[in-house]
Amino acid sequence: MKEHVLVIMPHPDDETFAVGGTIALYAQRGVPVTYVCGTRGEMGRRMGRPPFATRESLPGLREKELREACRILGITDLRFLGLWDKTVEFEDPEALAARLKAIIEEIRPSLIITYHPDYSVHPDHMALGRATVRAVAQLPPDRRPPVHTRAFGKASAVLGEPDLVVDVRPVWETKLAAIRAHRSQSALVLADDDPEAQERLRRDRTQEAYYVWKFKD
Repeated sequence: MKEHVLVIMPHPDDETFAVGGTIALYAQRGVPVTYVCGTRGEMGRRMGRPPFATRESLPGLREKELREACRILGITDLRFLGLWDKTVEFEDPEALAARLKAIIEEIRPSLIITYHPDYSVHPDHMALGRATVRAVAQLPPDRRPPVHTRAFGKASAVLGEPDLVVDVRPVWETKLAAIRAHRSQSALVLADDDPEAQERLRRDRTQEAYYVWKFKD
């Protein structure tokens, strides 16, 4: 099977903060990466530091930032589902899974990366993770690509140690540039005037851990 990575997450910047190093490593090898982004981050709380966006301008701004981050990471296929930020959990799960299944059958990815359906903190993260897993489960077992999920919070206490940890230090500067591209969301995290915060960011973001989703049949 020809390699093709499909990333399914709900927000502009999820692809960078959560899995940007993994994406950059695949892109560096020439593997195509498609990002299916659920929303345009319309309800994001951060407006820049100091604020330079408004509630009205934020969706367009975040889409522009995402396109630049995709260019930096090497994502060449960006698609939006057109869902509304912070409401993904209220979408019809069967309808959403059907939309994702159609994309999966079109692309035929060798790997899908998404959020863990139960342990990824944000309701949007978990809802789109659940829809992704549901979509893949509807495929015949011999046609299901592996699904790698990102989990946070108390996940390790429940799930145990991750199945896979990706060291992204070789592409850290690329990931950092993509973080900077999401300027409206990353200013507080970057803390350019605080060397200790910069080191903490590097330390916290240079490993990307995954749990491999195990289907029951």
